[in-house]
Amino acid sequence: MRRSKSQMSSHKSPHILNTSSNLLGFCFIVITSLKITNKIHQTYIDEIVIVGALIFMTSTICSFLSIRTVVEKQAGFLESIAEYFFITGLLILLVVIMLIAFDML
Repeated sequence: MRRSKSQMSSHKSPHILNTSSNLLGFCFIVITSLKITNKIHQTYIDEIVIVGALIFMTSTICSFLSIRTVVEKQAGFLESIAEYFFITGLLILLVVIMLIAFDML
């Protein structure tokens, strides 16, 4: 039996909320470790991670509001916004990881 698009995409907000908040914590760990090692002024990674943290924070807020919203249409809209911000944050972390891995500090 085929599922409709609404059935396949329903209830992503709790997963986005959980994962984006965890990745937000990861961003804070990266920023803290750069500050502790005194490399915060030598690289651009901290600025990139801060942008990623803001994007994950936006994703977290939108997914939380999507869970709490009663109106189905508004909840779906907020969930879509949270999903796009989440993907953007993942791409930013990919860039940061590549910069660190290839020692392009």
